[in-house]
Amino acid sequence: MSTLASSRPAAPRTGLPPIVVLCLAATWLVWGSTYLAIKYALLSFAPFLQMGSRFLFAGVLLAAWMRWRGTPWPERLQWRNALVVGTLMLGGGMGGTAYAEVSVGSGLVVAFIAVVPLMIALLNLLWGVVPGRLEALGIALGLAGVLMLTQGSGFRASPAGLAAIATACICWSVGSVLSQRSLPLAEGAMGFASEMICGGAVLLLLSALFGEAWAWPPQPVAVAAWFYLVVFGSLIAFNAYMVLLARAPASLASSYTFVNPVIAMLLGVWIAGETVTRFEWGAVAVILAGVLLLLWQRRRAS
Repeated sequence: MSTLASSRPAAPRTGLPPIVVLCLAATWLVWGSTYLAIKYALLSFAPFLQMGSRFLFAGVLLAAWMRWRGTPWPERLQWRNALVVGTLMLGGGMGGTAYAEVSVGSGLVVAFIAVVPLMIALLNLLWGVVPGRLEALGIALGLAGVLMLTQGSGFRASPAGLAAIATACICWSVGSVLSQRSLPLAEGAMGFASEMICGGAVLLLLSALFGEAWAWPPQPVAVAAWFYLVVFGSLIAFNAYMVLLARAPASLASSYTFVNPVIAMLLGVWIAGETVTRFEWGAVAVILAGVLLLLWQRRRAS
């Protein structure tokens, strides 16, 4: 999961630079595959423990790298903002996602998450950002698709999973909007490092409060999935997204929101043997149509 942000378009009309193509591949393929990796990591790592250790480890690595390059530590107010945003986006958002995947297929979970851009557009109404006609239609389509998705066999079989992923999407959306409007983080990668450190610490606290146990020795496939999440999901793909925000139009940088669900569902069916009904595929198509309308309207506006 990540925020929709606006940036100055820099990609030439005659073609995309190789660095932009590589970053697109990272956000499409890597982020699309992380949900299946979460599923495999759950074989040995409980939900909050898995996410907390992942983000804390990645955040410390990234912060150490930035300090070595001479970037100053965040100020006290920025650490406070990182704690609030990290608690919402990583504690509630990613923690809830992992908890949902205990009982719901990874493909259905990420399909539900596709509604996040629509939730963010609704929350922006509080700041006077009124959606255009196409955006409003996209929001309506997306919400209708989510209602359809919740009536499918996957979520109806797991009310706890549905509650967890709904909470995750709300927390991620609120954290995303607050980070843009009211609670700015430190500049660049150090801001994301501070967010991961704070969010990881909150997740480990939740792990302790829920009494999550260590599975020792962990299964090799779970350890491999955990390292994949740290290196590729938290470090490589996250920074690739930041490069896209700086060098490509916002609509292109945000294109992962409708590519990831398709990739995640295909991987879940192909590799993990998950079952997705025709009705659920249809619900996903409705959600993605809504996201596409939203991004198209923003592209026209920009």
